[in-house]
Amino acid sequence: MIWQTRNRTFDFTRRGAVMGILNVTPDSFSDGGRWSDVDAAVAQAERMIAERAEIIDIGGESTRPGAAPVSESEEMRRVIPVIERLAALGGGFAVSVDTMKPAVAREACRAGASIINDVGGLRDDAMIAAAAETGAGVVIMHMQGTPGTMQTAPNYENVSREVRDFFCNAISRAVNGGVPETRIVLDPGIGFGKTVEHNLELLRRLPGNIVPSSQAPRPVLLGVSRKSFIGKILGSPRIEDREWPTVALTSYGREKGVRIFRVHDVKPNVEALRMTEAILAC
Repeated sequence: MIWQTRNRTFDFTRRGAVMGILNVTPDSFSDGGRWSDVDAAVAQAERMIAERAEIIDIGGESTRPGAAPVSESEEMRRVIPVIERLAALGGGFAVSVDTMKPAVAREACRAGASIINDVGGLRDDAMIAAAAETGAGVVIMHMQGTPGTMQTAPNYENVSREVRDFFCNAISRAVNGGVPETRIVLDPGIGFGKTVEHNLELLRRLPGNIVPSSQAPRPVLLGVSRKSFIGKILGSPRIEDREWPTVALTSYGREKGVRIFRVHDVKPNVEALRMTEAILAC
């Protein structure tokens, strides 16, 4: 199972990878403001790389429920200097930009990013064009609504079927727009326009009932780190109480066939991933 990005080809046949979250925003739900300074952001990225993150995902616009959008210029001001600094480090890691804006994606790739992580799910034809032109790997995420509205009243007749149908359409549009399937990863969007039960149903169905059967199997990315549904299940509002359940979900997801895990706490999730793969004889 291969994923091609601009500067690296990931082979997920036997081993998965951890994507470290780097929010250079003032208002992200669990770490807003901590890494908004460029030096602090780069230092945090270096820590995650030392802990064996293979991808650093840099976001300059919060996508927490109810978040307001920011301008292209402000998002670029936040992310581009960090991407340039990380690109200058060299090494075996890849830089991803977490954005819904095609102009930001293009500029990020010019600065050294090799992956576009689009929570908008490539619904914008201009984002497909940006992915095709830059040669970036892409993450297509499912979201019902927008960050500002997605948790108002999530509703599905069959959440796993509807997510699968969305991916089937998104892959076809991407390929028709010049993005090869080998550059595509799928993210079911846990917490993005879903209730707790929707999230649990998607986790139960990973990955077979999520990935379209009409296309060649694509790697699945799981992003559950510190999310509110964990706190609701545990009955705790404390962010720190969500860290070890995230690790448990990494192990569970890898056993189910997920290949990429987007997390805040890299070291324990890498260790859980490698331990699970040892048991699976990967």
